[in-house]
Amino acid sequence: MIDYLNENKDLIEKLPEFDNHEAVKYFDDPVSGLRGFIAIHRKNQSTPSFGATRLWSYSNDIDALKDALELSKMMSYKSALAGLKYGGAKGVIIAPRGNYDKNNIMSAYADVVNEMNGQFITGTDVGLTLADIKSIKDKCDYLVGFNGDPTEFTVFGLYFSIKLSVKRILKKESLSGISIAIQGVGKIGGELLRLIYEDADKIFISDTDKSLTDSMKNKFPKVEVVSPDEIHKQAVDIFSPCALGHSLNNKSVSELRCKIVAGGANNQLASEDIGEILHKNGILYAPDYVVNLGGLISVVDEYENSEYDEQRILKKIEKIGENLDKIFEISANNDKPTNIVANEMVKKIVG
Repeated sequence: MIDYLNENKDLIEKLPEFDNHEAVKYFDDPVSGLRGFIAIHRKNQSTPSFGATRLWSYSNDIDALKDALELSKMMSYKSALAGLKYGGAKGVIIAPRGNYDKNNIMSAYADVVNEMNGQFITGTDVGLTLADIKSIKDKCDYLVGFNGDPTEFTVFGLYFSIKLSVKRILKKESLSGISIAIQGVGKIGGELLRLIYEDADKIFISDTDKSLTDSMKNKFPKVEVVSPDEIHKQAVDIFSPCALGHSLNNKSVSELRCKIVAGGANNQLASEDIGEILHKNGILYAPDYVVNLGGLISVVDEYENSEYDEQRILKKIEKIGENLDKIFEISANNDKPTNIVANEMVKKIVG
């Protein structure tokens, strides 16, 4: 494993995603085909940094590096707002071209994580499953996400955040009769759909994977499937980005016809000034790293406790509501975008 930060400092420091990260490691195992990065954004002296690992087909190594930097920073932000003592990190595996043996990739990755000597605690993100990390559980002690499904806790936090946003903007105590457009119906979007299906009056869904939308249409007949290019243009109360990041850009926000944006995707804003546009357009934005930190709370609880207790985790997740309410209030009182308010709150904690 290479200390990529020290060996390529001039390159990394020029990237906009770099935020004085503590460490960036590059790993390359020619035998298995494993390649990628581990980025540690912040670390506390005696505790590890948490961040899931994703496996993705990146166009080039720089894109993978930028993803690791940006997502590890977001993990620090999540941890800070959740009142946790851990730093943020991220593992990114670059999917090999052509056919490859995923078991060999995971086995080699276990060695990489072990080499971090407990500084990095990880679990599953996009491209990896619970079965993938279970396959290396006996080989690596620095894995979480086995007790309960972190995705379910992420969605619980998202659902709670949507209810809070609806109460603030639509003056409704429940989600009865609301309309929503869900971008991406994989793990998070699919679970959100299940939770809101009975209450919502109108639901639009999209996904780049047609088999997913077909499956959801069969399970939830009243949903309307639209193309990924059209999902954000629907006239709805809520637009919920639950796919990959940066879906909110200059073009897409100009086409929004919603009152609220609240989703489970990471890094939803293509740039910070998108939050300003949403604010000026009168659209309430629930900052992504505030809304979707339920999964982190659940895996940290697993790390700290020998016994699984769902109610204990849910009680901790309720803190999302306190933070979100505070962010909305400060935003309204100071005419300031919610993402900027959230960032300022976090920077007081992590620097």
